[in-house]
Amino acid sequence: MKEDPAGAIRLLSKFAGENLTRTLSRIETDVRGLTADQALGFLKAAGAERDVLAAAGEMKRLACQIDVTIHALGILLCLPHVLEPGERVEYVSLGAGNTGRQFDLETDRRIAEFKFINWRGGSESIRQNSIFKDFFMLADSNSTKRKILYLLGTAHALKFLHGGRSIKSVLSRGDKVQVLFFERFGDRYRKVKGYFHDHHHAVSIVDVTPWLGELAVAVRSPALMVAPEADQL
Repeated sequence: MKEDPAGAIRLLSKFAGENLTRTLSRIETDVRGLTADQALGFLKAAGAERDVLAAAGEMKRLACQIDVTIHALGILLCLPHVLEPGERVEYVSLGAGNTGRQFDLETDRRIAEFKFINWRGGSESIRQNSIFKDFFMLADSNSTKRKILYLLGTAHALKFLHGGRSIKSVLSRGDKVQVLFFERFGDRYRKVKGYFHDHHHAVSIVDVTPWLGELAVAVRSPALMVAPEADQL
């Protein structure tokens, strides 16, 4: 099964039918009164067999790699649009996290972070925290190079950065970014908008949607919505 993702998709689609919710509801109804000697036959008729479970496990394994794949491909496909004539890449960080490198991209002219976030318009605290962290780390860098935060759409991020969320809420995890921020500023800033007002000039925020139109459409598809804790793109 690990060598046949297309086969896994076919098995799962066959089990789910046109609507997984309706399929499960039907099975819940049909299973009432089931006896031990009927169980195997019922499972076969319902399509609930071991190879389908294996297929689901394989798809889950592959899905865990999707966010990292999107991040890596998104950065790479942006490079022809980002780089200026004569500009040279010093490094890119394509894996999960920055793998020991400070930023996603550094050239001889710029440092940059990339976020391909699936903004949903509801509670976005995890995504907002990630945006603030990237903006702050860029703004706080001692580098004299241009500092750029590349986003898949800027409206939600700018609304957050101009908004009234508390700094303590955004930096609530107790990590090194929180420590660094309060070492720098203490209690000077209570709201995100206060910090952004004073430092917005330090970092350019650029929309990559014109370069990654396929991704912009894909992440807005309701069919692709995933659990918030899994969606850090």
